[in-house]
Amino acid sequence: QVQLVESGGGLVQPGRSLRLSCAASGSISSIYRTGWYRQAPGKQRELVATITRGGVKNYTDAVKGRFNISRDDAKNTVYLQMDSLKPEEPAVYYCKTDHVLLGSYWGQGTQVTVSS
Repeated sequence: QVQLVESGGGLVQPGRSLRLSCAASGSISSIYRTGWYRQAPGKQRELVATITRGGVKNYTDAVKGRFNISRDDAKNTVYLQMDSLKPEEPAVYYCKTDHVLLGSYWGQGTQVTVSS
C-alpha cells in the first residue's frame, strides 16, 4: 500500500507562486510514474505534469514554461513548483502514483485558489 499526502496549497494572487508537495510512504519501490492532476469545480480532472522513475518529465501545454515537477528521493517527495499562476487555474490539485502491478494511488488533494 502507498499513502500520499499533499500540502502547500493556499490562496494566492494572480502572477504569484506556490510549491506543492506530495510525500509518499509505504510500498514505493514499484512506482514508475508520479503525476500531478487538478480539478476545478464542475470540471473533469486533468493532467498537469508527470515525472517517471527515470526522471523524464511531461507537462500539459497550458502550464509549460511556468510549472516544474521535481523529486527529492531522500524525502520520498515530489514537488510541483507553480509560477505565474493564472485566475483560471484555481482547483484542487491531486498527486497520483502509477505502479507496475498495483495500479494507481491518489492523494487527498490540496486546494489552490487564485484570486485578485
